[in-house]
Amino acid sequence: MTSFMSGFRPGDAALCVNGAHVTLRLTLGALAEIEERLGGGDLGALARRLEKTGVGDLLILIEALSAGGGRRLSATDLASADIDLAAAAAAVAKAFAALAPEAPRAVRRDASHHEAPQDEGSPHPEVKAEGAGR
Repeated sequence: MTSFMSGFRPGDAALCVNGAHVTLRLTLGALAEIEERLGGGDLGALARRLEKTGVGDLLILIEALSAGGGRRLSATDLASADIDLAAAAAAVAKAFAALAPEAPRAVRRDASHHEAPQDEGSPHPEVKAEGAGR
């Protein structure tokens, strides 16, 4: 099994499948696939569905996110794979964290390179607003 960790970036999650690391990445394509398969093409319905995710849903999520990470693993193959359930749930949650308003700033900044710098009252003092200290 080939590892795609060399292209690992903020927002990605690693999952060990049959002893090999697989990158899970939430791309627009992965999100569109998940929306279609679990939300019936409706992002609001998808959000409600994800509040009560079952194991079958988790397999669909991992399948789409693994494709986003560069290597699609089919839900059929995943069903018989050696995967830690808690680790799988955590990896999927991490991949989706970039969408959450409370996601770490570094993840959101990498997702949108147009974000304004933080001010001096920031929890990240190493990042200063333009013109700060003048």
